Order: sequence, then structure tokens, then C-alpha cells
Amino acid sequence: MKVIVTGGAGFIGSHLAEKLTKIKKIKKIVIIDHLRDGSLKNLNKILSNKKIVILRRDIRNLKSIQKVFKNVYCVFHLAAIADIVPSIVNPKDYVDTNFGGTINVLEAMRLNKVKKIIYAASSSCYGLTPSKSVNEEYKISTLYPYSFSKNAGEQAVLHWSKVYGINYISLRLFNVYGPRSRTTGAYGAVMGVFLKQKLSNKPLTIVGNGKQKRDFVNVDDVVEVFIKSCFSKVKNQIFNVGTGKPKSINYLANLIGGRKIFIPKRPGEPFNSKANVNKIKRLLRWKPKIKFERGIDELLKNINYWKSAPLWNKKNIKKATEIWFKNLK
Repeated sequence: MKVIVTGGAGFIGSHLAEKLTKIKKIKKIVIIDHLRDGSLKNLNKILSNKKIVILRRDIRNLKSIQKVFKNVYCVFHLAAIADIVPSIVNPKDYVDTNFGGTINVLEAMRLNKVKKIIYAASSSCYGLTPSKSVNEEYKISTLYPYSFSKNAGEQAVLHWSKVYGINYISLRLFNVYGPRSRTTGAYGAVMGVFLKQKLSNKPLTIVGNGKQKRDFVNVDDVVEVFIKSCFSKVKNQIFNVGTGKPKSINYLANLIGGRKIFIPKRPGEPFNSKANVNKIKRLLRWKPKIKFERGIDELLKNINYWKSAPLWNKKNIKKATEIWFKNLK
């Protein structure tokens, strides 16, 4: 069995690729990533695994990825560019990648008769949600280009399914956290920003009063959802992926520890997010297992990942170079 992971060198994608290598019936895992946001460092543990093929390609170029989709069982589509505020400044980049790139993935599937896609959607489609939990029927309110582009990608998935018979599961991810979460960019996810500040011995910057809450879900639980979605008989469904138990930013800051400073509110950031996960529990038989406090404790124990992760030795560099030259055509 051959599967594709777009964005496989990113935060969630690399964790997913690692887990997929342990599934016996999966014989080949093709990672498609342009390596501008993702990093080969994230794949260090599995780079030498015989199942792994890394293609440094851009999903905005259909011609460069089309042939790769031959004889593929399932596509895990995670490739995207994130963050709300930068999307306001450069909306076209987000639409070109998150919407246009998704259409290219769907076209590559259609042309190669691939019948299953698991799409990484975003809970940002719900807009500035109230304190109550939101289910999958909650009204869509894409206030900014990032949320618009991700939801447009989801709509493309639904349309290609209806017209061309491609089966899908769309996972509306809430606030995913865990090792390898992105620490670059001033407007990244709060977890990555806090970790970078912790590593640098800088104060944690809390937006607003810190009482806003986020539905944090551990990356290991999220990876389980992707894999369950791939092998489940359930098809053509949209699911929220969260815990339904949001935590305040102040609480998170206290768990991480250190000095804190408060900065003004920023546009596009909801005060609260809370997933209603009844549907995914019922249909996919999934529920989050990792408690927030345990997840943060494990994250802090491995906080030096960014400093202590194994460096690229000559063998790894040679293998990566061979992969790129073999597949960059």
C-alpha cells in the first residue's frame, strides 16, 4: 500500500509520517513538501526508513506532482501556509497554496484515479466563536484570508467528491500542540511562540488579558485521527478535532513557567474556541486520550529538541541528496 503525505516535513505531517512507518500494510510513504516551512530535521528519525520517499516539490505546480499519485491508496493532505495576520498582508499567497494547491492535489488524484483523501481543515472557519462549543453545523464565518483559503480548500474537496467520486474525511483541527510545533514567526501558534521564548529565556508574551481560552489537542491524538480516518469505512464526513475542554492562555503560561508580559490584542484571534466532538466520537470512535497537563509536562521534558536533535551526519545528508536528485525532475 502506498500513501502520500503532503506537508510531511511539517509539525503534524512529520508526526504522522513517523506513525505510518510502523503500519505493516503500508509499504511506501511519499512525503511531498517544498521545505520552506517544514524541515528535514523533523524527519530525522525516519529519514533512513526504506518506506520513506521525500519529494521536494510545491503543490502549486500540478505538473511536478501529478505522476507521483499513481497507485496511491490514500492522500493525507496537510500542506498549507498558516497564520491569520500574515494572511491579511499577503492574501494571494494563502489562496494560491491553501486553495489552489488543494485543487492541484485533487486533480492529481482524479487523473490517477485515487479515491481517498484526508484533508487537514481548520477550526478558524468558525470565526470569532463564542464560549459555547461549536459543532460541525455551526455557521461558517471566514473573516480573514487564512480561514477563507482553508475553508475554500475544504469546499473543493467536497466538490471533487461529489463530481468525481473521491471519498474524503475533512478534519477541522483546533489548537494542535506537541513536540516540533513551529516556533518561527511573530504570529505563530501560541504554543510554539511560548516554547521559543522559554528556550531563549525571554518573557512569555500574552495577548490581551490572557483569559481567552483555546481548545488544545495533542499531536499524538491528532495523528491517531488521521490514521483512523484512512482505514475507517466512514467516508464523506467533516469532523471537529479537539478535546471540548479548553484551557486559558494564562493557565498555559503558568504550566510553562517563567516571566510574563501582556501585549495588545491582535485582529483575527477568537476569544474562545471549544470543539464539540460528539460526532467524531460517535462515528469514528475517536476521543482524545492525552490530558493537557501531561502533554505539557512531556513537552517541557523535551523542550531542548530544537537544540539537541541529532545533527545531519554525512550519511543522512548523502541520502537526502540522493532522494532529491532522483525525484526532482
